[in-house]
This record gives sequence, C-alpha cells and structure tokens, in this order.
Amino acid sequence: MSVGAAPPRGQTKSSGQKPITEIIHPLSAEESLSPGPDATASRRIITPTGSTAEDQDEDQEVGLTNGTPVDTSRPASASSLLNRLQLDDGPEAEGSCDPYASTETRDLFVTVDDPKKHVSTMETYITYRVSTKTTRIEFDLPEYCVRRRYQDFDWLRMKLEDGQPTHLIPPLPEKFVMKGVVDRFSEEFVETRKKALDKFLKRVADHPVLSFNPHLNAFLSAKDLNKRQGLALLTKVGESVKQAAGGYKLRARPAEFCAMADYLDTFSQKLGTIDRIAQRIVKEQTEYLAELREYGTVYSSWAGSEDELRHPLEGVAGCVTTCCGGLEDVSDNMSQDLIPVLREYVLYIESMKNVLRKRDQSQAEYEGRLETAVLRKQEDNTPVPVEVEKCQDRVECFNADLKADWERWQSNKRQDFKRLLTDMADKNVNYYERCQTSWESLISMLQEKQTKDKTNDTN
Repeated sequence: MSVGAAPPRGQTKSSGQKPITEIIHPLSAEESLSPGPDATASRRIITPTGSTAEDQDEDQEVGLTNGTPVDTSRPASASSLLNRLQLDDGPEAEGSCDPYASTETRDLFVTVDDPKKHVSTMETYITYRVSTKTTRIEFDLPEYCVRRRYQDFDWLRMKLEDGQPTHLIPPLPEKFVMKGVVDRFSEEFVETRKKALDKFLKRVADHPVLSFNPHLNAFLSAKDLNKRQGLALLTKVGESVKQAAGGYKLRARPAEFCAMADYLDTFSQKLGTIDRIAQRIVKEQTEYLAELREYGTVYSSWAGSEDELRHPLEGVAGCVTTCCGGLEDVSDNMSQDLIPVLREYVLYIESMKNVLRKRDQSQAEYEGRLETAVLRKQEDNTPVPVEVEKCQDRVECFNADLKADWERWQSNKRQDFKRLLTDMADKNVNYYERCQTSWESLISMLQEKQTKDKTNDTN
C-alpha cells in the first residue's frame, strides 16, 4: 500500500507489506499487557521498526516487512554498504537489478528532446518536447507529444513528493547550477539540462508506483496543466503530521535505517570531494587548452618563414592540433557527463535523507499515539483508537517502500557509475592513443627527411 494515491487497475501499490487486517496490533488482545503462560507461542507485536517481535529463541529468523529475511544479530554498517558499489556484471549485481526496468515488462516509454527557445515581451524560456508511448488503459491514446518547460517538471516532482511521501522521488537538475557563470540559454547548458530531465522522467516512468500517479498522466498527456489543484489540502495534511509528531522524541531509529543514513553521509562526502577536484581539473584543462592552441599557432606561423624547416614545423603544429582535439573531448566528457552525474547523486542523497526524515516522523507519531493508548488502556480499558492502527500501517508502508526504493536506487547507481567510469576510461585511452599516433608519425617524417638529406649530401 502506498500513501497518497489510489492503486491502478490490475496493479497493487504495496511493496510487500502485510495488509492491516493481517497485522495483530499490540493493544488488540489482553496478552499484550498481561502475558500468560502460553504467551510465548501466541503473542505477536508489530514494533515501530517494521519487524515482528516475539518471545522466541535467539537463533530464530526475523522477517522484514517485504518478506525478506534479515540477520538482526549483525546490522549493516556504512562501510559494508559502501562495499556494495560493484561495477562488474556479477550475480549480485544481476540479482539486485530493478525488474521493472526490463524492456519486456515496461508499458510506458517517455523521451525528452528537441529543446526550443521562446522569446516574449514578458519572459524568455526553453521548452522541451515530451514524447510518450504506452499501452496502459489509464491513457486515452497510445501516443502523446507535448511541450513542457522546467517549471512543469518541477510541478510534477512536487506533486509526486506530496502524493507519494513513502517513496524516493528522483531529483531534478538544479534550476541555476552556476548562476552568473553559465548562460542558461547556451547550447551546452540546455543540452545538459535536457539529458537530466530525460533521465528524471524515465526513472519516474520505470517506477512501479510513481508511474501510476495521476499527475504523471496529466503531465504526459494534458495540453495545459492545472498546477494549483490540491496544493492547499496536501499542505494541511503535511502540517498536521508534523504537529502530531513534533512533541514526541523518536526512541531509536532501526539499525538498517541508521546504516542507510551513515552510508548517505559518507557517500555525500566522497562525491563532494570528487566534484570539487573534477571542477578544478576542468578549469586547468580549459586554461591548458587555450595555451596549447596558441602554442600550435606559433609553429604554423614559424613554418611560413622557414622554407627548409617548413614540413617539420607544420608537422609539430599538426600534432599539437591533434592533442588539442583529444583534450577537448576529455574536458567535455568531464564537464558534460561526469560533473552532472555527481551533482545528480548529491541531490539524490538529499532526497533520500528527506524520505528518512519523513519515516522518522511517522515512527515518532506512531510511538507517541501508541504510548498514550497503552496508558489509557491500563487506566480504564479504553478501546484501541483507529488512529493508532493507521499510524502503524503508515510506518509499515514507509519501511517497505523505502527498502524497495533503496535497492532500486543502489542498482541504478551501479549501472550509472559503471557507464560513467567506463566512458571516462575510453575517452582517456583514446586521447593518449591519438596523441601517441600523431607524434609517432612526426618522428617517421623527421627520420625520412634526415635520410633524404644524407642522400643528397652524399650525391
């Protein structure tokens, strides 16, 4: 079950958690407060951590909310999670891949391309063509083609975040990445943003729950978006949850979610360091490229005044030009491919931390209401409030959905960084091979000239 949207036809919105009717509430029976001699075999308490606590042997296996067994004696650590960044196509990587991303099972395909600049008296902006092909019955037509601007994508993400609070929403590229330094209407900036928007929409369309959100349907098919619909209600709901959990301090975050938070902190530091170094490298490469081009021009002008050395000097100028072209490709790869991916995952980390904070708020709300209900039941046998069961169900949804999205995010991350690092290695190898080939050809030419000069001197 997922909070905020109705399940589509033929699809279940649950990520594996049990229905509320199958969950035995800790206050639904007298055994939960006064266990009898048979309590060891009958009592089952659903704790806020999302697991089932029983009076059982230490070696008994405990199941997660999505049915996956977990060894609670050794909780995952941040270092062990970092070691999962495997770039090979081994069995573990294949087993953790998102099954919904398979082309055979997908029924919704979206593409963002064809950016166009619009100039009016009030503003200047860029729109992108969003093409959709689908076989889902929720859509009236099999194909759609609409134009959207950045603020439309921002509206969609806000709706997804409000309507699906238990899920990880993919990030959008920053509105102003380097304000005052990069022209947001330049061809390079628009191309980079187009790739990021295309990746964002593809990830939403491949998600088993987010892809059925009605706002995504409207974004892909409607000519005009009603962006004000439902804002006031969602804002009030969010404020009420914060107020309910604001006065209660969370007892303890489950070990697996603590490991997630530690991993995100460590991963964020590593990405931040790589991003800073990469930007310095790009800056130095740009300066070096300008000097190298000027260096080659000097040899070309020198060749015009030296008849005997004209061919060797022109050869050096040609080698320098070849090195300039290869270095430009390497620099473009870092500025247009590496740095945007690093920034994307920095934003991804912030999105994941935001979901973790919401999960903690939901757990704190459940613990507070549960504690109050226990006190009331002990005093006057007051029946269990319905709100407690709803809060418990919300925590179960958060736990199951967050774990599923975490695995999906890890799989996408492995694939993205594998492509990124492989492409970077290929570009660098190609650059040095081009430089080596060019300079080796110059050596051959010089040797031929030397042999020819010796022959002329002998004659």
